[in-house]
Amino acid sequence: MEQVVNGVLVVNTETIPGKKITETLGVVSGSTVRAKHVGKDIFALFKNIVGGELTQYTELLQEARQDAVARMVADAMTLDATAVVNVRFATSAITAGAAELFAYGTAVKYE
Repeated sequence: MEQVVNGVLVVNTETIPGKKITETLGVVSGSTVRAKHVGKDIFALFKNIVGGELTQYTELLQEARQDAVARMVADAMTLDATAVVNVRFATSAITAGAAELFAYGTAVKYE
């Protein structure tokens, strides 16, 4: 995974190929909590019977990942980071029908 979000490079590797990390600034993170939608649950129930991808949940998770990464990058920007390396994702159940998606990594400067 390599992408640029608001001018900050985001990678899931410990290093940036072809670049030198000049300063490690610390751990940064971002998260979002999402609840399931009742209408989508009804559709998912029918989809479970016939099989196939639950596209509504796929889209929900994609939006959650984007929000969590954007918040992690905003955290990195407060440290004047130029990149976030070793990015990881975690999830946890908050309550019935709601889950947190958490993104975290190490803010760095590189040249």
